[in-house]
Amino acid sequence: MKIRNAIKEDIRTLANIEAACFPAAEAASYESFVERFEVFPECFFVAEQNGEIIGFIDGMVTDSKILDDEMFDNTSLHNPHGAYQSVFGINTLPEYRAKGVGTALMNALIEAAKSKGCKGVILTCKKELIPFYEPFGYKNLGLSKSQHGGAVWFDMILTF
Repeated sequence: MKIRNAIKEDIRTLANIEAACFPAAEAASYESFVERFEVFPECFFVAEQNGEIIGFIDGMVTDSKILDDEMFDNTSLHNPHGAYQSVFGINTLPEYRAKGVGTALMNALIEAAKSKGCKGVILTCKKELIPFYEPFGYKNLGLSKSQHGGAVWFDMILTF
């Protein structure tokens, strides 16, 4: 498996993977990915196996310690010199799950955030995924105000 920065030609594949990984109410559209990639391409990492993209991670950089729902749709909130790298989504095709893909993607994003001088990484997740994030050092800040996709979310933060 290889982790690399995404390129523009990957965007359609990323949107398709997102649609396979999230319910329709939570998944970002192809158009949203195009817009995000135009503003913060350095914040997209893909996992490849045998030349096929099998997963990806993305998110903007912000000064906020909490991932706000507006960030998903408003790329003008990206601050390339912000304090926190956010995670909008970590996506692994179902047939490649539980094989270290998500861990490798998260580690790549964390290392990139450290190298940019960020203070940490923020995300929201569903309750059942809290144990996935805790070994990276994420702390659960409790229930999020997020209404994204009508789901219940928890705010998580990793401080360097």
